[in-house]
Amino acid sequence: MKAIIKINKKKYKVDFSKGIDLSFPLKSGAANPKCFYAPDPIFEPVRTEGFVGSTAEGSPVNFYNVFFNPHGNGTHTECVGHISKEKYSVGSELKDFMLYAQLVHIKPKHNKQGDTLVTKALLKKHIKKTKAKALIISTGIHGEERRVKDFSYKNPTYISPKGMEYIKELGIEHLLVDMPSVDREKDEGKLAAHKIFWAYPDKVRKNCTITELIFVPKGIKDGFYLLNMQVPNFSLDAAPSRPVIYNLNP
Repeated sequence: MKAIIKINKKKYKVDFSKGIDLSFPLKSGAANPKCFYAPDPIFEPVRTEGFVGSTAEGSPVNFYNVFFNPHGNGTHTECVGHISKEKYSVGSELKDFMLYAQLVHIKPKHNKQGDTLVTKALLKKHIKKTKAKALIISTGIHGEERRVKDFSYKNPTYISPKGMEYIKELGIEHLLVDMPSVDREKDEGKLAAHKIFWAYPDKVRKNCTITELIFVPKGIKDGFYLLNMQVPNFSLDAAPSRPVIYNLNP
């Protein structure tokens, strides 16, 4: 399917048969990226007296239970309900599914403590201003040669508080990163970057989302794309997701 769409008074051609998937497939077992000490996902057939939900075991259908943690297992999208005392669900707060997005590749900077961060200075080198409402940041944290990785206890790359303030100043409402979290793995529960992005608890940006643990394939260039946010309607603060981007052709 091909379409002509209008964004900011400009028309673009989009080929919807050529989407670029930015998510990790969620599998049963250890062959997934994970973080924050989450257990591995488990996909297993329902077993009751006289029935096993597996065609491999003689059933006419596959009928599986799935156990996983949205924040710890694979690509996921979260809303302010992740940090708020109030109940917000990603299924109800995410209302924009087709977004004008800017993608940037950033090499994180090391600080004196040995952490690797995406800082305000690095962001300003790549973005002075933008009309995009979604920002996709690729730091190459996964590496092309190793998509499967357990980030627990590794203190992976995160975004500095000033960096997140700059992202919010740019008007970004939907942030997508290849990092396990926008905050430090162990930060004494401060969650500074999350709170800054959602302006919590003062002026809560309920309609805004953060998507973590994405994967930007090799060869995808910096620039502007049409982003399709594919998120199931979970009544929970987070859900597994499948962001897909499309090239915008004049």
